[in-house]
Amino acid sequence: MSWLEQGREINVSVQVLNAVARTLSLDAAEKAHLYRLADVPTVPTAHAGTALPEELQVILDHLEPLPAVVLGARYDVLAHNKPYEALCPGFLVGERNVARRVFLTPECCNAYHHNWDDLRRMVGYLRGAYAKNSGDPSWEEFIAELCSESRIFASLWALNDVAVPVSRTKQVRNLAVGELEMFLTSMSLPSVPHAWMQVYAPTDEVAWGKLRELLAMSEQERQRPWVDHRERFHAAAG
Repeated sequence: MSWLEQGREINVSVQVLNAVARTLSLDAAEKAHLYRLADVPTVPTAHAGTALPEELQVILDHLEPLPAVVLGARYDVLAHNKPYEALCPGFLVGERNVARRVFLTPECCNAYHHNWDDLRRMVGYLRGAYAKNSGDPSWEEFIAELCSESRIFASLWALNDVAVPVSRTKQVRNLAVGELEMFLTSMSLPSVPHAWMQVYAPTDEVAWGKLRELLAMSEQERQRPWVDHRERFHAAAG
């Protein structure tokens, strides 16, 4: 791939690129990056506000009590179910973008711990998606904002990693019930370009108990600990 990265003007067919990708055993993000380097057009990504097939919300709703969300290439929340709203309320405020909330929210009230491997994987996926949208003003502004506002994001972005969403075990913090260990499963959605679904499943009975407790609460009961925390520790910043 070095001759492409050097910017040489070489015309390469899709067939040749596919052969190169197979030979190098590239994953989806690396393959997309290769296509971008070769100036091969790619499918536009879905952003917040994109109309989704109606059946996706039906599927999300029928996954209850498992929290589930559909994310776009920039980690925009495109759709979600009620358990996800209960588990990760912080991801649904403002512009509803998970990457912004993960990197720009203080560790003490962040739904995700600042686990280096998880953060590196997230930025690696953004790098692969960005490669397909280089020059898009909205993407350029998005990346510039994160690099400017988050030292951690800027350092990870400088690594030039690419990655794809994977299934893994994740610690999720919710101030109403504490931490829940969850299996986080990611699934691609061919019907929505470059979007994918994440489904959270408790890893054991302890996590199941906390999830059931959370879902049994009223909206006010779930929100009160977050409000109290912000008033106690972040009132001056607000």
